[in-house]
Amino acid sequence: MLTLGALVGRVELELAFAGGVAATPHEAVRVARLATLTLPQLLEGEPQRRLEPGSLVLLTEVPFRLRGRAEVALETLLEQLALDGCAGLAVSVLSGAHQPFSLAVREVSAALGVPLLTTTAPLRQWVGAARDLTERRLAEAEAHAGQLTTLVQQLPTRAADPEAMQRIADWLARALRAQVLVSEPGGVLAASPETAAEALAEAFLRGHREGLAHDRSQGPHTRLIPLSSAGDTPPPADDAWGAPAGDLAAVGAVSAADAGNTVLAVARRSPPFDDADLRLMRHAARLLGLLDQARREHRAAADAARAARMAAVELLLDAEVDKARRVLAAQAPGLLTPDAVRVFVVETPQDRRDAVLLRCEAGTAGRALVVADPREDRRILVVEPIRPRRTGDAVATALTRLVAELGADASLGGSGTYPMVLLADALQEAITAQRFALRRPDAVALNAQSTDLVSVLPRDAARRWARGLLEPLLRPDAQGEQMRDTLPTALAYPYAVAARRLRVHRNTVRRRVAKAAELLDMDFATVRDRATVGLALDLLADRHRPERSLTLVGGATPTLESLLASPEATAWADNLLCGARGDRRNLLTTAAVWLAHDAHIEPTARALGFSEFTVRSHLRALEGHMARDLGSLGGLRDLQFSLHILTGEVGVTDPCGDLCSTP
Repeated sequence: MLTLGALVGRVELELAFAGGVAATPHEAVRVARLATLTLPQLLEGEPQRRLEPGSLVLLTEVPFRLRGRAEVALETLLEQLALDGCAGLAVSVLSGAHQPFSLAVREVSAALGVPLLTTTAPLRQWVGAARDLTERRLAEAEAHAGQLTTLVQQLPTRAADPEAMQRIADWLARALRAQVLVSEPGGVLAASPETAAEALAEAFLRGHREGLAHDRSQGPHTRLIPLSSAGDTPPPADDAWGAPAGDLAAVGAVSAADAGNTVLAVARRSPPFDDADLRLMRHAARLLGLLDQARREHRAAADAARAARMAAVELLLDAEVDKARRVLAAQAPGLLTPDAVRVFVVETPQDRRDAVLLRCEAGTAGRALVVADPREDRRILVVEPIRPRRTGDAVATALTRLVAELGADASLGGSGTYPMVLLADALQEAITAQRFALRRPDAVALNAQSTDLVSVLPRDAARRWARGLLEPLLRPDAQGEQMRDTLPTALAYPYAVAARRLRVHRNTVRRRVAKAAELLDMDFATVRDRATVGLALDLLADRHRPERSLTLVGGATPTLESLLASPEATAWADNLLCGARGDRRNLLTTAAVWLAHDAHIEPTARALGFSEFTVRSHLRALEGHMARDLGSLGGLRDLQFSLHILTGEVGVTDPCGDLCSTP
């Protein structure tokens, strides 16, 4: 569209802003059309109609100077131009003539914001300019209509926004100044305004009941468009698309197959819908129909994806890991690739489970498998494959935060790290943890915090290794029994504390420990020897733990290194240290040096170049990440072996490594 500045720049129009009128504020004003007016017509009271916004009025047959009655009429014209939003007033003058506008007229022009211009071009030049403006407006209108049609046709292919239907309904309601309702037999999909559903519901139901027999003389002007046929050929003029007022009942003319589909209903009191309105409705119906189709397809795809996830979980519970991986290969490539897994159980009221399920999916997107438990209508299962060397526990954190937001009606239980084939065991542990969570203030119990190395090593092979290591202490005599009874407590506590717990003298404790160290060829002043013997004692004491892995072929005694190289042990160490590994303070380096100095703070600080306060701060942070007490033998042991497994920077004592081999 042309602007005043563009018209002033056209030489043939000889147009210029009048003297005393600032040009800059008005150069960008858009000119929609040209309206001509003679001075005699102005004096007779013309124009007597509203002018189109953006009009440039050309006043002709003007004398040398406008005075008296003409000046008053010109001021009145400027006021009308301002009210109608016109672009400006141009006066045709003779070449070389003086300023035709008086000071009073210029002041009115400035006050109203309507610019004054003068032109010396003949009228025929302006006739050409008027034709040019009309052609430009027509071209712009056609281009706009083409863009709107293209937009309506193209947008549905990209319509994944669940609010798209509502936005289109709002747009149609504004454009037609009508009430718009998009509904299906199952309920309302979009309504604009919100009261449209109530206003149209009664008429809609009455139309279905009474069909064409309904009295069309009552109610608003209404149109009903089945979205399933919105893209087909236009309907006859007298059917539900184009019938007169109250014609919602004409839905009886729609086939029975269409009657059950999504429908667009539009109603307004007045005026009746014209052809342009009907075309606009058909465009909207076409777009809404494609959106409805996309919505149905998305729902079907979501149902299929949900069924695939459920099938995968059922296969995992049956230890069919390879089949489960194939089922999810297309939907979630690589999700089930890891060999280790954790399971979480979220319990929530039945009526909230679907909403909570969606929030669980959003919070764990791409990191876990989330399904509704088919056996318990209050339970949601979250299966998290444990990837090696992860740097955090994002799934557990997200679920814990979600349960806190849900309030007292929700609870969370989590398992430790299990091999993927033992998902059923992990699920049982998570269910048990969830029951314990009901008794906790935060309603959260994550058993991964109490899972230790003993629980993940292969039972029979680990016990054979422990028997091989502790063989000198397993003699069936009184001395061997005394040493076996004393060592677990003596290695975990100072001798004075151990003596009180065992109800013997501390020298007795010291003597028994020294004898055991001699028989085992160990130095219990070192962390690595204490951790190794402590692990062996725990393995032999763990008599009722179910088997979790295959024993070694032929019943051979394994080495500690072979036990620690198992996928279960690697996953356990990775899970234990994942939080610490992501800490910017490099806690694992501090831990490795601290263990190398047998848990002594002062030499550790010297070796690292830190203060003792910094070392203690790092160790406290490490305890928080691991959920372990590093002042206990169990905490030291888990730190020692997890660092050895993941980094190899911390050595372990393995007397059987040189004497025993795996065939």
